[in-house]
Amino acid sequence: MSRLRAPECPNYPRVVRASAWYDLAVTAGFATPWTYALVHDALSSAGTALGVGGLPELDVWQVLFANLMGSVVVVWAALRIVRPRPEYGLFDGMARALFATWQLYALAHGVSQLVWLFFAVEVAFGALQLAPWRWTRNADLAGDETSRPLVPAAEAAGPPTGPPS
Repeated sequence: MSRLRAPECPNYPRVVRASAWYDLAVTAGFATPWTYALVHDALSSAGTALGVGGLPELDVWQVLFANLMGSVVVVWAALRIVRPRPEYGLFDGMARALFATWQLYALAHGVSQLVWLFFAVEVAFGALQLAPWRWTRNADLAGDETSRPLVPAAEAAGPPTGPPS
């Protein structure tokens, strides 16, 4: 069985961290009911001014789900800023593929065209974070064993089992 190997891209942690900073900047306002009301009004005004459509009136369900999403993404972003590990980039890339899918679904069902701006960033960061894994996988299939393992050997071995020295 083949083990998943981390890509050997020296700038990869920077991409993971940059995507996290973007997430933090864009979603921090969604994390509380008070800040979401401000973000909602700003996005709605921008959509109306640009002629691409405003947002629906706020209701308690919309606020709840915006706050849940905002809270989770803020915590996820903080983790990737503090520790931009390759596997976090892989999982973030997969999450971005899901987000982009649901954004396309919403666009197909009449949501404000402002979503295209967020969609473009999701696709860009998703591609930047997933592509190196594809290259690593192709190298593994070709028999290139120079890639480093996803989990360093010391972590894979687990904690020491004997008494402390």
